[in-house]
Amino acid sequence: MHIFTGHTGELYTVACSPTDAQLVATGGGDDKGFLWRIGQGDWALELQGHKDSVSSVAFSYDGQLVASGGFDGVIQVWDVSLGTLRCALDGPGAGIEWVRWHPRGHIVLAGSDDSTVWVWNADRSTYLMSFSGHSSTVTCGDFTPDGKTICTGSDDASLRIWNPRTGENIHVVKGHFYHTDGLTCLAISADSSLVLTGSKDGSVHTVNIATGKVVSSLASHTDSVECIALSTSSPWAATGSMDQKLIIWDLQHSMARCTCEHEDGVTCLTWLGRSRYVATGCVDGRVRIWDSLSGECMKTLRGHTAPIQSLAMSPDGTRLVSAALDGTARVFEIDEFH
Repeated sequence: MHIFTGHTGELYTVACSPTDAQLVATGGGDDKGFLWRIGQGDWALELQGHKDSVSSVAFSYDGQLVASGGFDGVIQVWDVSLGTLRCALDGPGAGIEWVRWHPRGHIVLAGSDDSTVWVWNADRSTYLMSFSGHSSTVTCGDFTPDGKTICTGSDDASLRIWNPRTGENIHVVKGHFYHTDGLTCLAISADSSLVLTGSKDGSVHTVNIATGKVVSSLASHTDSVECIALSTSSPWAATGSMDQKLIIWDLQHSMARCTCEHEDGVTCLTWLGRSRYVATGCVDGRVRIWDSLSGECMKTLRGHTAPIQSLAMSPDGTRLVSAALDGTARVFEIDEFH
């Protein structure tokens, strides 16, 4: 097993290149990001320049660029093949919570602690627009898969839906029938029609992006929902919570299919490609692989000595990479769960 030990502090984020099965990016509390290669322990490129913790790393859709967002309010964009800094993007008045790329372009989207959302063009190193409206930290967000809409969630307990071409705030979803506490995570359906949101209040809601209406509510968790992901092969969702549960949902019937019990809170999760398996990262430092049909734990991956913060799967589906507060990233072989 490959263990990356280049960081000197807690790790918060990991991403795998979508085009290179060996290439991984990590970021953490040592104010550094790194690019490194699985199986090449002697090579790493330090993503230098941040003046505070690196909270988020993300590869562009084509794998050519990697962005690192920091609590210093700056996003750095690196050219992967050259190993050089393409640009530093600034503007937010507080830390960067998350970074995402447009699904078909070198456009960077980020949410900040100062309650704003920002969009830049990484090829031209230019600011495009910022969205104001949230009244607290923007905790989650993304482009819809068709690239035509942006969804953002905030600690102010609202979801906002934006038009990235005009900057218009199309819908604000909040209040009655919606979350009563801050949003923590969201996931958008492949057809760009629905967004699922999770909250500190333990609830999960499905919102129609076109109408801004709450279309279903999934209630089973009893503590903060930390992570959410949609299956790409079936109408199912997976949610993980501090109540120590992974729940697999049948979205067509708004019902829980199965509940998977953990030893401690679930912090992150990912579906393993188009398979029926879900991997979870847990406060107990374990990574577990679950069968979403039976709810059975198929494998427990040990090694970390502190809570897992982030999980990513290699594009060929053969490896799972975990980042944890113990200062390491670990690579697990998951061939049998293709």
